[in-house]
Amino acid sequence: MKLSILDQAPITRENKAADALQYAAELAILGDELGYKRMWMAEHHATTIFASSAPEVTAAHLAAKTKNIRIGTGGVMMMHYSPLKLAEVFKTLSAFSPGRIDFGVGRAPGGDRHSIYALSEGRHPMLDNMYEKFEIALQLINDVVPVDDLYKNTIATPSQIVLPEAWLLGSSGNSAVQAGRMGVGYSFAQFFNGQMSKEILDVYKNNFQPSAFMEKPEINVTYMVTTAETKEEAEYEAMPQDIWRLMFMRGKVGQILTPAEAQDYPLTEIDRMTIKENRKIHLVGSAKEIASLLQEEQAQYGFDEAMICSIPHSQAKRLDVYRLLAKELF
Repeated sequence: MKLSILDQAPITRENKAADALQYAAELAILGDELGYKRMWMAEHHATTIFASSAPEVTAAHLAAKTKNIRIGTGGVMMMHYSPLKLAEVFKTLSAFSPGRIDFGVGRAPGGDRHSIYALSEGRHPMLDNMYEKFEIALQLINDVVPVDDLYKNTIATPSQIVLPEAWLLGSSGNSAVQAGRMGVGYSFAQFFNGQMSKEILDVYKNNFQPSAFMEKPEINVTYMVTTAETKEEAEYEAMPQDIWRLMFMRGKVGQILTPAEAQDYPLTEIDRMTIKENRKIHLVGSAKEIASLLQEEQAQYGFDEAMICSIPHSQAKRLDVYRLLAKELF
């Protein structure tokens, strides 16, 4: 199985935001050494939980520190940027690291309403043109003149570079259709809501039209994973994330607890039932158990690679997650 990495540059109680970004570089170097296919940085705004607010900048740093692993965004949030700017950024990245850059985009804001308006300088954000914006960006990256009046008289530089791979993030059938028609990869966010279905992935495959960016359909699925040598250790490391998601569902966004603090956290029976239900979007277990589950899901749904997002409290434990999975699946 092909494995990849999604990183949000998580900030825990014992490290600062700058540490989280340095840890992203450590993870990229390890992923490169272990043979992971790609590493993407997410985009989050107005949060003290994640430090990854400028994934395209971090991607440049990671690409410079690695040799083989593909580097990109998962994803850059299109609503905040001009298609021309998106094209120029990713063409520049690809010029520096030809054949290793992924242009992954999402339609979500990646932040709250205050950050949305701040990023748009107070203007009402355009929310209903995401697919059109993506298509224009793809044309500009490919040195094709768009028909859109706003962009038909400009070009995106640098020109004539090796094209990055292009990916559309999603968790719905509509995104699957659009990704297929545009001839780009489809990245399904299973860790958002756990609603993956074979029908959605088949919709993408059935609508796929080859493009300059991708000759055949490619699907990756992102899972939130906490694993360790034993199931007991994995449960211990997973509880802070479980409690954070529980609070998030109730509109309470706070710092993620340490594993020791999580053990002493007062959970009701309803809390424990909710955490158990959430395990469909947070896979927890020994490395062998998680590897077997990923293989079963790949056989059932027919995706090409699993992208792993993992947030143990310590960097050492986080790196171990990727080492253990590589050992089981490569």
